[in-house]
Amino acid sequence: MTVQELRKIKLEKIADKATRWIGSTTSLVVHTIVFLLSFSLPFTRVISFEEMLLVLTTIVSLEAIYLSIFIQMSVNKNSQDIEIIQEDVGEIQEDIDEIQKDVDEIQEDIEEMEEEENDEELFDDTIIERKEASALAAIQSILVQLQVEIETLKHKQENVKN
Repeated sequence: MTVQELRKIKLEKIADKATRWIGSTTSLVVHTIVFLLSFSLPFTRVISFEEMLLVLTTIVSLEAIYLSIFIQMSVNKNSQDIEIIQEDVGEIQEDIDEIQKDVDEIQEDIEEMEEEENDEELFDDTIIERKEASALAAIQSILVQLQVEIETLKHKQENVKN
C-alpha cells in the first residue's frame, strides 16, 4: 500500500470513530458540560459574555463542519459497502437460479427414473404373467396326459375284468 492509501485508511478510521463518539451518550454529557462551563465563565468574570459567545460559536461552527464531513465520509463508505453487498446479493441470486435449475433437472431425472421403474415393473409384470401362463399351460398339458393315462388304465382294467 502507498502512503496515501494508508493515510486515507487512517483518516477513515478517525472519521468512523468520531461519528460513533458523537452519537454516544458520553458525547452528549461532554458537550453539556462544555456548554455549562462556557456559559458560567462570564459570571466568574474570566471572560466577557460576548467573547464567550464568539469563541463558543466559532468552536461549535468548526465542530459542525468537521462532523458533517465525517458523517458524509461514513455515508459514502456505507454506500460503497451497500454496493458491494448488492453485487454479492446479485451473485447469490445467480447461484440460487443455477441451483434451482439443477433441482429442476434432478426432479426431471427422478420423474424419468420413476417412469422407467414403472415401465420396468410393467415389463416385469408382463414377464411374470407370461411365465405363469407358460407354467399353467405346462400343468394343463401334464393334466391332459394324466387324464389320458388314467383313461388308458381304466380301459386296461376293464379289459382285464372282462
